[in-house]
Amino acid sequence: MTKKKFKRKDNKLSAKDLQREILRLFKLDPKKRLNPKQVAKHLKVDNNRESVQHAIDQLVASRHLIGLEDFKYKISPSALPAPEKRTAEGVVDITRTGSGFIVCEGIEEDIFVPAKAMQSALDGDRVKIALWRARGRRKFEGEVIEIIERATEHFVGIIRISPKFAFVLPDRFNMPVDIFVALENTLDARDGEKVVVKILEWHNEKQRSPIGIVTDVLGASGSSDIEMKAILINNGFQLSFPEKVLKESETLDGAITAEEAAKRRDFRKVTTFTIDPVDAKDFDDALSFRKMDNGNLEIGVHIADVTHFLKPGSALDQEGFKRSTSVYLVDRVLPMLPEKLSNELCSLRPNEDKYTFSAVFEFDQNDRVVGRWFGKTLIHSDRRFSYEEAQEVLENGEGDFASELTILNRIAKKLRGQRFEAGSIDFDADEVRFRLDEHGVPIEVFIKERKDAHMLIEDFMLLANRETATYMFEKGKEQEIPFVYRIHDEPDPAKVAELAAFAKEMGFDMKVNSPKDIANAFNRLAEQSKLDPGLRLLEPLAIRTMAKAAYSSENIGHYGLGFLYYTHFTSPIRRYSDVLVHRILFENLGERVNRVNKPFLEEQCKHISMQERKAMVAERESIKYKQVEYMEKRIGEIFEGRVSGIIDRGLFIELVETKCEGMVGFDTMDEPFDIDDSRLRAKGLRSKKVIKMGDLVKVLITGADISRRQIEMELVG
Repeated sequence: MTKKKFKRKDNKLSAKDLQREILRLFKLDPKKRLNPKQVAKHLKVDNNRESVQHAIDQLVASRHLIGLEDFKYKISPSALPAPEKRTAEGVVDITRTGSGFIVCEGIEEDIFVPAKAMQSALDGDRVKIALWRARGRRKFEGEVIEIIERATEHFVGIIRISPKFAFVLPDRFNMPVDIFVALENTLDARDGEKVVVKILEWHNEKQRSPIGIVTDVLGASGSSDIEMKAILINNGFQLSFPEKVLKESETLDGAITAEEAAKRRDFRKVTTFTIDPVDAKDFDDALSFRKMDNGNLEIGVHIADVTHFLKPGSALDQEGFKRSTSVYLVDRVLPMLPEKLSNELCSLRPNEDKYTFSAVFEFDQNDRVVGRWFGKTLIHSDRRFSYEEAQEVLENGEGDFASELTILNRIAKKLRGQRFEAGSIDFDADEVRFRLDEHGVPIEVFIKERKDAHMLIEDFMLLANRETATYMFEKGKEQEIPFVYRIHDEPDPAKVAELAAFAKEMGFDMKVNSPKDIANAFNRLAEQSKLDPGLRLLEPLAIRTMAKAAYSSENIGHYGLGFLYYTHFTSPIRRYSDVLVHRILFENLGERVNRVNKPFLEEQCKHISMQERKAMVAERESIKYKQVEYMEKRIGEIFEGRVSGIIDRGLFIELVETKCEGMVGFDTMDEPFDIDDSRLRAKGLRSKKVIKMGDLVKVLITGADISRRQIEMELVG
């Protein structure tokens, strides 16, 4: 016989349970001050006020609560749990106030560190922190206990000379202190000039300002050239190579020797060509095309063999690792390797024999990969195409290697389709480009158009990268072979849910129950954006919900591409990650097995990832600078734009043609506006006019401040 269960008709708690629930309520928010009536309301219990008061009195007697004025109570500090302490490593994201947020791997939230606990750490530095949850707090706080790696030791700023000493005022807002310079260390810079200063001694609790020495005098501030140099230096990149590195590069010889040729597979008689931007100087990848006797196709992805010249431990190698990446600003490239390597020895120029490292694939008559081979090779490029030239051949079906390009394009489209079926996300973000005059001043801003020729190269590079990672992972299945993977984690569910709510307000429904649902929703958004340009404003927000791609010796797959295994093999001229990949892959070809030290490899991956992030920041800063410089000449002109953001001060407007973004302040409008909590719309208090995210508007350019990188606008009509 089963007992009959009786459902409680009320929510009345016992005295002991009531005390426990009251204490739990106060622990949820230690700052709360509540009276008995408010306590009962929060708990939603049916106990009368006298029993609630009695429970509170008992908690006061046991020193769990403290009585305040106005019959209110708060939790006693002694009743809160002790802080949960541990250590972690992360990268500093500093604020204008000097406090910082530390971005740590494996911890979802950024760790707040007050200015007094930063210990001279600056933006981009890798630090070790102690962190804890303060009593009753949900979020971590921390303090810097060690600076592991400085993002940069050089800064650009304005020098101020006084009779006894000098100070440099850094350009970077996130360098919150001035740098002291002794008069004998100023390189005779004049007051008000822009200089480069190297830190000799960092500030501490006793010494507020770091001490530095001027290493270069750039001259009067304001020119585009100086500002571009400042962007590079402030992000930790040196403008020139050390003399030792340049001398070492000049001793290298790219001549093809019989001894070296005998070790390589010879592709010099196989049809081979490169496809690159029209202004490219370093051609680091080429494609070869050959019909096989069995009717299949052999397609080779040939990559400049940088490791043939770059020997581990050499001055060149150390400098390459230190930089880790080439940096592409609007008007210049700061290369990872000296010009002798990047533009000469390792550039796959037409009609020259070159050393390469290749991934060669056999495709059957259904365009499926049925074989792969990796190894050192020799090639001879027959033709150098620009993207525009290759695209013209594809569109007209005529010209050099028209048949080969057409077949390659067909296979690339199939590879692309398979990738999207597997969950790859198609974010074809607008890429801003500039046409500059002879002085580097922008005279036109336009959006780069991606066509089949661009995507053809991209898809074969993705294939080579994926198959390289797959080969290394499979070879180390029984006993791991440490390797450099390019990883990309799944999006943060909370951020995606917030985006979905935002998108719904704009009329776009997103199903986000699983990672696969999210990928499908993002792809639908990309497609729908082509029909409704207003939705393109959601794409950057969608990208921000995702984790940042990085390098790691721990493979978790690449969510954005939908690949289980992925790496970077195809650009060793401009990425040091690919140099490491080439070395490890070569030592593990055939029957050979070579395992590098995994902890050391992981440290290398962290450094390369940090350098990559710094390069991306520099590239974005240069684009913003050039956009403002372009609009400076267009003050007084009217443009069409879309509302791209709404804050308390006004509306952000992104111009349709140039993607330049500026602000329309509410103080420039003829009535006050009320901002919706969602920040998706603003409503005029008198006219009741509603301005929404994505709305198409006309704006007058009223100002452009290059130093602050800001464009000011007013609504028209």
